Amino acid sequence: MKLIVDNMSCQHCVTTIINAINNIDPQAKVTVDLAKHEVDIESSIISQEAAITAINEAGYEFVEIAY
Repeated sequence: MKLIVDNMSCQHCVTTIINAINNIDPQAKVTVDLAKHEVDIESSIISQEAAITAINEAGYEFVEIAY
């Protein structure tokens, strides 16, 4: 799943997002593109809802699903 997330601006933001997702699924592959504000998550167990909740609770703002 690819999500558009606001408020990301630096490597610390990237690490925080990756850690938030990996707390749910340590095997998840998470790629963050700061320029596009995209978070790409590859996981067989994380639902879209759970990913969005984790990102929002980490202090970032889910905007929309990227297609």
